[in-house]
Amino acid sequence: MRQQMAVMLAVGLMLGGAQPTTAAPADFSDPAFRALFKQLVEINTTRSVASCTAAASAMRERLLAAGLPAADMQILAPADRPQDGALIAVLRGRDASLKPLLLLAHIDVVEAKRADWNRDPFTLVEENGWFYAREVSDDKAMAAVFTDNLVRYRSEGYVPRRSIKLALTCGEETAEIFNSVDWLIRTHPQALDATFALNEGAGGELDAHGKPVALQVQAGEKVYQDFSLSLSDDGGHSSRPKKINPITRLSAALVRIGAYQFPIAVNDAAGGYFTAQATQVAPQVAADMRAVLAGIALRHGAKLATRNLRHFEHAGMELESPWQ
Repeated sequence: MRQQMAVMLAVGLMLGGAQPTTAAPADFSDPAFRALFKQLVEINTTRSVASCTAAASAMRERLLAAGLPAADMQILAPADRPQDGALIAVLRGRDASLKPLLLLAHIDVVEAKRADWNRDPFTLVEENGWFYAREVSDDKAMAAVFTDNLVRYRSEGYVPRRSIKLALTCGEETAEIFNSVDWLIRTHPQALDATFALNEGAGGELDAHGKPVALQVQAGEKVYQDFSLSLSDDGGHSSRPKKINPITRLSAALVRIGAYQFPIAVNDAAGGYFTAQATQVAPQVAADMRAVLAGIALRHGAKLATRNLRHFEHAGMELESPWQ
């Protein structure tokens, strides 16, 4: 989490127009950022009981306090979904002829039942250098970094060449019900109009000195498939139960499905990622990546080190493997 957020802060500074000779890791002891991040994380934005509008309003107040004009901000939501508000804020640039840069992040989160968590999912906790809470990474970290960037730019009087637009949206986690990005495109297209956008779906790597060496860009999206299984037979009387029946047959089938390991399929995007990343990582990690490219990793029961898992996740590969 620290590494990814440090990269996002460095990228935000560079895109804003600053040109640092070196990029230092983010200072997570900074009280202003920590307060903003904590506030955003601790606002419950699950669909069942909470409100994205509350989180959007809180971030708007922080931008207002930094001096961003109220006229350059709006919270947009359908009339029948007032709790699903999205914040649109604009830091005006020097050249109005240039289309803006869009910083896009969603502030809704997946449901979190307190009984299923060791900690309160809506209380930000830091332990051993890690943050714990519901969706500290997906996607409230990015939303907090983007908002903090605008707060800092405005507070410091920085005026970029092109305008920078911030969109904190709702419904990404439950897009089948409502996604404010889709709604905004249909009903308020100017809200998201930009020359290009930075969104989640990427990650970064820093070297030992905190310098960004790689920024991954998402090139695909995993999908899943639901199946409904129904078994029957000729039945019988409960006084003479049959050893082989639909329950035992279905149970056996589920055990076989659970034990099955799908072969790895590497598409062009994942292959390109491993090829390039293998030159940037430790030798053992590089060897694992090249083994995947060669089509031998896991196929013959090879076990990859747990420390390498995040590289495979970055490549868009959902692996169920022996180390889990």
